Amino acid sequence: MTKRLQVLFDDGEYAALQAAAASRGMTVAEWVRQALSAARRDASTADVDRKLAAIRSAVRHSAPTGTVERLISETERGYATGVDAASGNGGY
Repeated sequence: MTKRLQVLFDDGEYAALQAAAASRGMTVAEWVRQALSAARRDASTADVDRKLAAIRSAVRHSAPTGTVERLISETERGYATGVDAASGNGGY
């Protein structure tokens, strides 16, 4: 199903849209459809790029690690003894 969208522009803005569309040999409607499609792609790509940048930043940090079993054991021991994890380095 096709939907209609109405967007209002002042004369100067509309003239600029007409010129942009004409320079590419297309109607204003087609130019606007392509511009909106490109904006959707850019928005989607930007979100992925932001997430990848966060992951890349996180893996550059050096942090204490161990096996899952060891980490769980140390966490449970801390809960049992009331040790504040922020006060020490977890034995690393």
